[in-house]
Amino acid sequence: MTTSSAAPVVSTPSNGASSRPTSILHRTPWIPPVAVSAKGSYIELESGQKLFDAVGGAAVACVGMQHPSVNKALKEQVDRVPYVYNMQLSNQPAEELAKFLTESSNGAFELVGYAAGGSEAMEGVIKLARQYFHETGQPQRTNFIARQLSFHGNTVATLSLAYHPLRRAPYASILDETHFHHVSPAYAKRFKKPDESEEQYVERLRAELEAKFIELGTETVIGFVAETVVGATTGVVPAPKGYFRAMKSVCDKYGALFILDEVMSGMGRMGTMHAWESFGDGVAPDIQGVAKGLGGGYASIGAVLMSKRIASGLRGASGLWKHGHTYQGNPLSCAAALAVQKVIVSENLLENCRIQGAYLEKLLKERLQSPNSPAAPFTFDIRGGGGFWGIEFDFDGPEAAGLDFRGGQFAMLLQAHALENGLVIMGMTGGASLQGNKGDVILLAPAYNVTAQEVEKIVQMFGDSVEAVLEAHRV
Repeated sequence: MTTSSAAPVVSTPSNGASSRPTSILHRTPWIPPVAVSAKGSYIELESGQKLFDAVGGAAVACVGMQHPSVNKALKEQVDRVPYVYNMQLSNQPAEELAKFLTESSNGAFELVGYAAGGSEAMEGVIKLARQYFHETGQPQRTNFIARQLSFHGNTVATLSLAYHPLRRAPYASILDETHFHHVSPAYAKRFKKPDESEEQYVERLRAELEAKFIELGTETVIGFVAETVVGATTGVVPAPKGYFRAMKSVCDKYGALFILDEVMSGMGRMGTMHAWESFGDGVAPDIQGVAKGLGGGYASIGAVLMSKRIASGLRGASGLWKHGHTYQGNPLSCAAALAVQKVIVSENLLENCRIQGAYLEKLLKERLQSPNSPAAPFTFDIRGGGGFWGIEFDFDGPEAAGLDFRGGQFAMLLQAHALENGLVIMGMTGGASLQGNKGDVILLAPAYNVTAQEVEKIVQMFGDSVEAVLEAHRV
């Protein structure tokens, strides 16, 4: 059996899409099929094949496609004001959405800044955090501390902040290692020592963060940045209980900022508006980035949420955000996002997300980890909450001697097979080791309005695909 290699080798879907001409430089080694229509969680391809999207694209499509309330809001906004530049004018949807985001935070946030997506939001987080200290008389604070095996975006600065070896590799020589530093991931299943309790593991990570503060100079640290639930690296990994409270205590001790990236796990994905409410010890951050579930796929949008501490600091100095882009606070994007958030509230989708998430977990464990399941020897972990789940496979055990993936990686082979058979999932590799050369994880992130019947469909199709790929690679 072969293990994960540095360069993914994946199957090309056999629906004929790879033979069509394209002028797009795609992000995949194959030419992806073309979607022509979508409704709810169903997508129809140019070929006529129908797919069920079990991952919302990239944990984005939280209320499905073609929701009438969101479509209506978008069409009405096009007829009103499709665009204004935010250094000249504001607009009604932007003002109303910011009010919703602050008023629904139970006092955690006081101001909002907009972005056009997750990477841009986290870029804004970096600049805002630096601006805060620059304007409040601490210009010596220039260092950020984040975590290994994290993902905070695909810009040069956010790749520097994050640490995923394979994604950083082509750009390593131009990344900033002077101002961005890293500590261990909070990934107990892989990195907690056998003789450690969960409390001891958390204390070890807290002590490591404090040691990094001291090494850099406690007065030089801007803040600690972490994904509340790690998304597209290790694959839906929540931190141990007490972890975020411990890490915030270090930030508070030295006057640094506690910053959370909820681009993927926030805005309802974990079954609560903010992931820290359910998976972060209830500890609100000083600054938070959000994106995917904010606009639900109807428009490109992200946001930077600011606590009273940050708002007060800026109001006492320049009084403005020294950061911006052309489509910041775009009326169409804000109208779409506001409509998505209203749908989540009016249809009580956070509760449905929690209920169906628990059902999804139950069915996945029955299908993949029951004693008679062909996948059981290789299903290392099933984890998550709400509408965000990771299934990690491991091939280090003796049973793996009977498998040969012929230079491919299981997660990517599985993603390709599932797509061919009508199920959209997300495969990731390299998140189970600090070197980035081990780990096969599948992400599932169905829409918050997924039904019990659709959950059953996901598990059946997914389980069938897992077993088919394993059987095809037995030796």
